[in-house]
Amino acid sequence: MPSPCDPRYAPVGDVDGALMVIDSRLKAVHDGRTGTDPEQQKLLDQLTASLDLQGVHDLLDGACTLVFMFMKWLRRVHEEHDRDVIEYVVPSLVTTLRMMPRSVSPEAIPTMAGLVVAAGTGLSPSLWRRQYGDWTKEEMTALEATALLLAEHINRITGDLDYATRMVGETLNRADRRSGLDPELGLDPGWDEDGE
Repeated sequence: MPSPCDPRYAPVGDVDGALMVIDSRLKAVHDGRTGTDPEQQKLLDQLTASLDLQGVHDLLDGACTLVFMFMKWLRRVHEEHDRDVIEYVVPSLVTTLRMMPRSVSPEAIPTMAGLVVAAGTGLSPSLWRRQYGDWTKEEMTALEATALLLAEHINRITGDLDYATRMVGETLNRADRRSGLDPELGLDPGWDEDGE
């Protein structure tokens, strides 16, 4: 019997919007800015202003899809070296989140660790989180930080500052052409980071 947190039952959400947010934050970090580029900030403000309640849920689901995709890629890389992705990714993620007290509240960190563990074991982070009720404001900020840190981890492994966001964009383009993504069902269970 399949798990109720099986990714094939998860909504994909607004992955494009979530990816735009993460990409903007990554560029700000690498450019040494304390804030987002004014043009990027304008786009982010337009995105935020256009969101109704369903749009917010779609953006959260999109961020969870990013977490799932990033963890799937990281799991494959770690397995190639006979390492457990949970053992190598989760502790450093939690440590880094704890060093961000102005952005990430301590209460949200266990939820983020749970999301990443769910994704690392092949479960939908979105459906896993949904079991516990509505998202809190603190968790929304922590989710953005979590997706950002996972993307940055991938970029460090590959030595390419744009690898994580480019990988997702290319995968989504291939999946859209093949109809591998369905808004109601979520990621095609056969998805992998090569789009195969």
